[in-house]
Amino acid sequence: MSLFHANDVSIVLAIAGAALVTYGMRLGGLLLAGRLPRNGGFRRFMEALPGTILLSLVAPGIVSAGVLGGAAALTTALCAWKTKNVLLAMLLGMGIVALGRWIG
Repeated sequence: MSLFHANDVSIVLAIAGAALVTYGMRLGGLLLAGRLPRNGGFRRFMEALPGTILLSLVAPGIVSAGVLGGAAALTTALCAWKTKNVLLAMLLGMGIVALGRWIG
């Protein structure tokens, strides 16, 4: 009896392929970073990128949570803007969602 089945080999190959692609992308980014412009429009684009990526990850959750998600997101944003304390803002938003789910 064989220790490995065809599925086991496929899984190992898929994981190895994903690892190679991931580290290839990272290496490519490191090698390319020195050639990118560091001023002008490209710099503004790169500075805005983390926020847009975060928003693209968070927005579907807010929409799927409905009015409660919208209220929590708005409260979180206002708290972060006023207090400049992101941890407090996140805790407030999570508390609103938890309280809303507990009540409703």
